[in-house]
Amino acid sequence: MKSNIFQAIKLTLVCLVFFMGIYTLAIYGIAQFAPNNGKGEIISYNSYTYYSNVGQSFTDDKYFNTRPSAVGYNAAGSGGSNKGPSNPDYLAEVQARIDTFLIHNPGINRSEIPSDLVTASGSGLDPHLSVQAVRVQVKRIAKIREIAEGNIFQLILANTEKPLFGLFGTEKINVLKLNIALDKLK
Repeated sequence: MKSNIFQAIKLTLVCLVFFMGIYTLAIYGIAQFAPNNGKGEIISYNSYTYYSNVGQSFTDDKYFNTRPSAVGYNAAGSGGSNKGPSNPDYLAEVQARIDTFLIHNPGINRSEIPSDLVTASGSGLDPHLSVQAVRVQVKRIAKIREIAEGNIFQLILANTEKPLFGLFGTEKINVLKLNIALDKLK
């Protein structure tokens, strides 16, 4: 019994040293090779500072809407809602988002609305949308801003991020970067 306790204490100490020291320093070292030393990409625009890796709220019709957030876009409290797809409150919330989207985007059918426009991501802070979710909003923005749809489609193409190594993930668009580019277009 004594030998088991000492073995457990040794293993605990080794794990503490490894995970609190060696592992932490290794991850920190790897992060130094990432943009902005692993602190995320910072964008300054119109005297405001934004982090491009954190979702932002865009509600004005002249901008592309972003993915809904279960945490109110608060990066300090990242997390999902934990409501299942059969939860009546969740279904009512999604239905309200669909109804709001249809009001602001006349001429769009309910079946054309991608799920990422009406459901929150797991973190509640996803800054990206699918290409389809961005394209379905083009008519509204072109009409409000009085810009040709073709120009907006070119902007979408220029801001589309390809899958990692062409294999991992899907094409996506950072909504913050797209909306800033949209402001600069005119």
